[in-house]
Amino acid sequence: MSNGGKFTLFSRLLHWTMAAMIITMLFIGVAMVGSLSDYHRLVSIHRPLGIAILILVIVRYINRRVNPPPPFPASMSSAERSVAKISEMTMYAMMFALPLIGWGMLSAARYPIVLYGPLHLPPILPHSTTLYVILRKLHTIVAYLFFFTFIAHFSAMLFHTLIMRDHILDRMALWKVRRV
Repeated sequence: MSNGGKFTLFSRLLHWTMAAMIITMLFIGVAMVGSLSDYHRLVSIHRPLGIAILILVIVRYINRRVNPPPPFPASMSSAERSVAKISEMTMYAMMFALPLIGWGMLSAARYPIVLYGPLHLPPILPHSTTLYVILRKLHTIVAYLFFFTFIAHFSAMLFHTLIMRDHILDRMALWKVRRV
């Protein structure tokens, strides 16, 4: 259960750990597209990080079901609350889908999914060049959609923290939020 209008400590740790991982993943994804010389090194980080995100989003979703989030501030209208809930669930869906699409894409191309050294994931889809091409495009589209949703989430937090001053950041902060 949340305490004093805050998410549980475990929920907050999961949130900030995943935020750091996802920001890292977005930068790696952009760098992979733009760099041929570092591509293989970046992919060797991208794949296991994607699987780690997949595992953590499952843990995070279960945790969210066990420990529901604290209520939104009273200053938020019902429309804002609805948009916030929809965007949160959309982000969960994309955090779950992106690694699965990537895993499926690599499976369809018969690329090994190396986690570390000899530890490989099994393929989840049959070999198919057509399926690979479709999933690669889908992976890119969902990544861009996720990036835009992430920016909207961050912008909403800044708006509520700096403009509305309704202490919405207090719910998720690991640190003491200074009052201005």
